[in-house]
Amino acid sequence: MTYAPPEENTLGVIVGEKGRHSKNATVRRLARDDSPRLTSLGTGFVGVGAAILVSLRAIYGLVWLVIQWDIYPNPIIAAVAWGLLVLLIAATITIVQLTSGQLPQWIFYLFVVGLAAVMALDIYAVWELHDIGGYATAAVAAGMALLLVLTVRPTTELIVAVSVVGVGLTAVILINVPLTTDNLAPQVTTVAFAVLPTVIGLSLITNFRQLVQVELDRVLVQSTLTAPRFAVGMMASEELARLDLAAEKLLDSVANGTTKLPLEPKIASTAASLATELRLHLIEGRRETWLYHAITESDLLGKSVTLTDKGSLAGLLDPVQRDGLLSTAWLFVTDTTKRGAKNSVHITIAPSTTVLAPGFEDKVAVGISITSSGVARNRVDASTWEAVAKVGTYTDSIENSSVRLDIECLVDNPADQ
Repeated sequence: MTYAPPEENTLGVIVGEKGRHSKNATVRRLARDDSPRLTSLGTGFVGVGAAILVSLRAIYGLVWLVIQWDIYPNPIIAAVAWGLLVLLIAATITIVQLTSGQLPQWIFYLFVVGLAAVMALDIYAVWELHDIGGYATAAVAAGMALLLVLTVRPTTELIVAVSVVGVGLTAVILINVPLTTDNLAPQVTTVAFAVLPTVIGLSLITNFRQLVQVELDRVLVQSTLTAPRFAVGMMASEELARLDLAAEKLLDSVANGTTKLPLEPKIASTAASLATELRLHLIEGRRETWLYHAITESDLLGKSVTLTDKGSLAGLLDPVQRDGLLSTAWLFVTDTTKRGAKNSVHITIAPSTTVLAPGFEDKVAVGISITSSGVARNRVDASTWEAVAKVGTYTDSIENSSVRLDIECLVDNPADQ
């Protein structure tokens, strides 16, 4: 049979019958795709590095301000712009530290407005020179200052902010500077210095968060390797604890007389619901294997891997074989030939008709077939073959442009256990 996905995965995402997605309080910060997570995903060091980089850029710009002081038509305005920028940088760093990596939205908006004021003052100070790229200092540092909130504000807000900086600075240059081959390079460089650090930082922090979430998901899934042949899911213990507490409260209220017998219709309905849920959890623990829970409760595997295991034979595999099979599925799912492409993996487990060699009478042969689409045979990672070898002897082939692995796995005879 082909299993349907469960109601909750390892990142706490509950998938209902109507496709609803929700997150419990424990994992909301990790499961949300576009939320600020300084401490939850270990991005604190990234924030510290960004603060140091912005500070160094500010020092560099201040040095240029001093060097070009006599050239500026309005040096006092430029100095005011720098004073405001230094104040914004210091205030933002202080607030982020005091709030343990959280920056309220209204403070972020105030920060962005302050940066806009800094850019306006600095551009006004050098406007008469008609060379924004050659003389603007605080305006460039202001664009780079968005790095300070890289880890504490959602990606979408930062994309909008850096886009406005880039478009605004480009428009000002086009209006003010008579572009020639001699002064074009400084103008382009100025826009790049103001925009690219934040763009690169966003790319890095997004990839880092995705990496951490995938590794977190895999660590949780790895807990199934030592589970019994039939077991409840990884999230079932929390649910069973909730049901047990509700049942105890109901029984206690009946025992101390708080709830009168016979039960009122509403309370009786609640009791019946509790009994049904407990019964379903107990039944589920007798029919689903570790591999079913590992696949369906994984945020990554659940989207790409399907399992057919009519005899629940996956439960017979020992921990080493389980690790090899699970690692193979992970490597196939994450190994794509094209950026943005998604692999689909189908695992079929069934009894094998292979005649066992003498000396293996206490073993049972299980046939495992793994079909992966989306990755070419010559692009399969070398570690995939090492993982497959842990499961058993195998042969590989190409079937309908898909990689197919047929594995002969020897397991202990369940009749002897």
